[in-house]
Amino acid sequence: MKKEDIPVTPAVRILRQKQITFIPHMIKYEEHGGTRLAAELIGVPEDCVVKTLIMETDQKKPLIILMHGNREVSTKQMARILGVKQVSPCEANTAMHYTGYQFGGTSPFGTRHTLPVYVEKTILDLKNIFINGGKRGFLIEISPKDLKLAFPIIEVNAAVIPQ
Repeated sequence: MKKEDIPVTPAVRILRQKQITFIPHMIKYEEHGGTRLAAELIGVPEDCVVKTLIMETDQKKPLIILMHGNREVSTKQMARILGVKQVSPCEANTAMHYTGYQFGGTSPFGTRHTLPVYVEKTILDLKNIFINGGKRGFLIEISPKDLKLAFPIIEVNAAVIPQ
C-alpha cells in the first residue's frame, strides 16, 4: 500500500508524530463483521486482532480497554480492578464524544479526550497486533511494545473466553 493511500486519521498522525512504525491494512468493512472477519481477511489468528472498547464506570468516568478479538472483557473483574461498583460499555454517541471515532472505526490512538488505556496483559506477549487505525476497514499492524510508546498503558487480567 502506498503512503498516499493510507487514510490520515488522528491515529495515524499520532503514530507518525511519535515515530512509531506501523503497517497499514485496508479491508472491506462489513457491519457486524467484527474481529473474526478482519482476521480472515488479513490472514491472521483472531486473537491478534485487538478490539478497542470504550467503557465507563458507574461514576461516568470513561476508559479504553484493549482486548483480544476472540475474548470478552469481564466487566466484573474490571470493576474490581478499578474499585468501582460497575463498568459497562458506552453508548455509541458517548463513545464518539470521548474518542471522535465512530463505532467500527475506534482507535485507541489520537482520541479527542485523553482516556486511561487498559490492556489485557496477554496482548503484550504477541509478536504483532492488528488494531483499528481510526476508520472503518482500516487496521494497523503494530508491535505491542509500541503501545507503551504511544501512551501510558495499564496492564490488566480481565479476559473471558466466550462460551
